[in-house]
Amino acid sequence: MTAGQAAADLSATVRAARRGDEEAFRLLYREVQPGLLRYLRGLVGEDAEDLASETWLQIARDIHSFRDEGAGFRGWAATIARHRALDHVRRNQRRPQPGLPVDVLADLPSAQDTADEAIGLAATNATIAFVATLPRDQAEAVLLRVVMGLDAKAAAKVMGKRTGAVRTAAWRGLRTLAERLERAGVTNVAAGTPRNMR
Repeated sequence: MTAGQAAADLSATVRAARRGDEEAFRLLYREVQPGLLRYLRGLVGEDAEDLASETWLQIARDIHSFRDEGAGFRGWAATIARHRALDHVRRNQRRPQPGLPVDVLADLPSAQDTADEAIGLAATNATIAFVATLPRDQAEAVLLRVVMGLDAKAAAKVMGKRTGAVRTAAWRGLRTLAERLERAGVTNVAAGTPRNMR
């Protein structure tokens, strides 16, 4: 499926969700949530799931007023998530909160295979944490372009920057990550710039 087909499929789903179709909203959630959650992890770390929930509550409340379609929906969702993340960071700078004691979680059952889930989550979290070591603008540009799948124009709108500045930040960020991986001796680092980053 091409990017254009994916955007067209998402556009139809967005229109149906705006009309109140619960299944369409569920499909939007399944399509956008994984990237949105990774984007938020890069911005706020372990509080990402709470902020993603707040983001989806706002999306559910305001979707009837959303007028753009397709890739614009991803950008709109990322903008809402970014505002939630910035508010969260400001709030925590003023008033740090203590963590949840581990013993509270010890008896909670899981429906998934814990080992498989832990391996997958560790790999994803390690990747997002690695991206988060970049300067903030570069990390956010990489997360929006690569993880959320936004084009440069949509990512620029989310970040409040020019399209060229976002392209440059994403390219520099990816280049820095590739250099760090090479210095660390990680092999199979793809050469050059990914096609979707040009």
